[in-house]
Amino acid sequence: MPPSGRSHPTTKLIAYGPDSFEERAVDDPGSLKALRGKHPVLWVNVEGSGNAALVLALGEVFGLHELALEDVLTLHQRPKVEEYGDHLYIVARLPSLGKRLESEQVSVFLGPGFVLTFQEGRPGDCFDPVRQRLRSGKGPLRAKGPDHLAYALLDGMVESYFPVLERFGDRLESLETRISSRPTPSHLTHLHAVKRDLLTLRRALWPLREALNWLLRETNPLVGAETRVYLRDTHDHALRILDMLETYREVASDLGGIYLSCVGNRTNEIMKVLTIISTIFIPLSFVAGIYGMNFDPDRSPLNMPELRWYWGYPFSLGLMAAVAAALLGMFWRWGWLSKPPADEPLPKV
Repeated sequence: MPPSGRSHPTTKLIAYGPDSFEERAVDDPGSLKALRGKHPVLWVNVEGSGNAALVLALGEVFGLHELALEDVLTLHQRPKVEEYGDHLYIVARLPSLGKRLESEQVSVFLGPGFVLTFQEGRPGDCFDPVRQRLRSGKGPLRAKGPDHLAYALLDGMVESYFPVLERFGDRLESLETRISSRPTPSHLTHLHAVKRDLLTLRRALWPLREALNWLLRETNPLVGAETRVYLRDTHDHALRILDMLETYREVASDLGGIYLSCVGNRTNEIMKVLTIISTIFIPLSFVAGIYGMNFDPDRSPLNMPELRWYWGYPFSLGLMAAVAAALLGMFWRWGWLSKPPADEPLPKV
């Protein structure tokens, strides 16, 4: 079994039924044996799942399979559902978005009369709304069994993907605005980071959808028919998130094309300006080159007689100015120097 990674996890208990409720911290896992059967549902939540001794102790109290306990301590599991006789082991990944995307492994054990959850203990907890409902006694949660509690926890984890995706949508919208106005290489770097994070989310959510589908499809006495109706709604939410995710991935790919197009258009505009300048100076260089030739007008009256002309220098400058003005007029007439026409307003739908 992997070595211990977190030495002081926090273990909390919520025991409840239609007419009972108890919430407290758990210092000794062995004390939970006395509570089994006293309340219809026991929910034990562990924040910080790297303590092998604690995991083994809880596994002994609730009779959990040793292979599932190994997966609890291995914090890089794919979302899945595994059946171990009298209990189910469910793995999900909980996303959090700060400076970069991170995901937390959440392990859920569902058995007769209990739900056992293991979290890595990162900031932010999607289980708080479930705790508030249990404390207030509002809604049907207290009157239902452990399978409904497991559904509520899974639903909270699936719902936690929505705000993360909304922030990715804001990022993509901001990138689109900046890329369209003035693309820079840093925008392309941010875009690749967003695409990588979206792929990470997809890898976490796709198997979670399959796990929810397993709970809906397979018949197990731990998951009642009424709870499957609620799980169907959670499964639909997972499908909606996957649709949003695929849409954002397509938008990110399109933004990559828009970036290249904007950079290409900007390069074309620069090249057009340089081409116009070069085109104007080509005939001017030709005129200056002619007058720079070292012919002696004393040898022949055909050897550049204008060199001895009183107005020769102003004439050459005027000729250059006239050629440049004529070229600018031609470029303006051809539309090379004018701004593109404004877009016509779209017709109202």
